Amino acid sequence: MNDIKKLWAPWRTAYLRPLSGRRSDKKCIFCAAIAAPEKKMVVSANKKAFSVLNIYPYNNGHIMVAPRRHIADIGGLSEEEVVCLFAMLKETRALLSERLGPDGFNIGINEGRAAGAGVPGHLHIHIVPRWNGDTNFMPVTGGIKVISQSLKELLRLLKKK
Repeated sequence: MNDIKKLWAPWRTAYLRPLSGRRSDKKCIFCAAIAAPEKKMVVSANKKAFSVLNIYPYNNGHIMVAPRRHIADIGGLSEEEVVCLFAMLKETRALLSERLGPDGFNIGINEGRAAGAGVPGHLHIHIVPRWNGDTNFMPVTGGIKVISQSLKELLRLLKKK
């Protein structure tokens, strides 16, 4: 028998409702982040791309890297955007490695709603730090992931010179 586990999280409604296909460019979380980086957890930026903390992380240090331009797929990127996007990915991965010391990373792109993209209108790359043993009894038996650091504390650590 398959038991479906549910976690009641009504606070996520405000985040999920705009994802139902009614989102305009003005409400894009990535466009909002780059427009007000000091308010939106932006870690770093270059000419054509930026990195931002995921406020609903899969693991501690979960960051997304996105082009500055609101674009949905890789095929529409200019050569300069590709170079800047992957330079930001490389820089962000190195920063996470230096400051958090993970044993590995999950790095991936979900392009389009059917592929699992939570924000299908703005291309982004997930970087999720992983540690040996970070899957313990909580997610295995309880289906709950424990994030050990606050976003503000993590942002301070990553932006520290």
